[in-house]
Amino acid sequence: MTTLKTSLRYILRFLLGIIAFLLIYLLFAFLLPYLKANSSFKNVSDGIEIYVLSNGVHTDIVMPIKSEYINWNDMLPYSDFKNVNSNFNYIAIGWGDKGFFIDTPTWDDLTFATAFKAAFGLGTTAMHVTYKYKTPKLNDSCKKIIISKEQYLCLIDKISCCFQLKDGKPILIDHDGYTQQDCFYEANGKYSMFYTCNVWTGQTLKAAGIKIGVWTPLESGIVGQLE
Repeated sequence: MTTLKTSLRYILRFLLGIIAFLLIYLLFAFLLPYLKANSSFKNVSDGIEIYVLSNGVHTDIVMPIKSEYINWNDMLPYSDFKNVNSNFNYIAIGWGDKGFFIDTPTWDDLTFATAFKAAFGLGTTAMHVTYKYKTPKLNDSCKKIIISKEQYLCLIDKISCCFQLKDGKPILIDHDGYTQQDCFYEANGKYSMFYTCNVWTGQTLKAAGIKIGVWTPLESGIVGQLE
């Protein structure tokens, strides 16, 4: 009986520890986006328009396909996609856990194994790339930022470095994608509960000198905080 009581006591402490950890995690996840990096940033009057787009869980950075600084088609060619051509005007790029991207098209497909591997950095990562024809519509889930040439070049460099390369080209993942306008590429970096897809978005924006929270594990800490 004493052994059983001791075991139950340790199990209870373990469960309480998990609950306390999750509460602290959520507290910081909601509070730290209010603590800003690059707090002096302002949209420039004549610059490059980029967008941050949320689907309610995940965020992408949306940029013009062609500019005097880069043509994303050179790196991520139309031919990699089922139905994309030169009439498209924007490209959306996001980073995340490969298992989430590939094996979990809907929440109904999420398994404990996928979630566990992602949370503890046991899986690999991927870049999700989508070509878009229309200018993103501004709303609570889509924010526009106007940045300088220097900031855009930093953004390009930060994003480009996240793609795994083979013979100088991003490695296309053999997957049908969600639509005929998107696909996946192998990525650098490790996903975890502390470095989520939204942390990646925040850190990428921060590297370009854009005002953003110091830690943004949730999409609300991105689109909910951009001005």
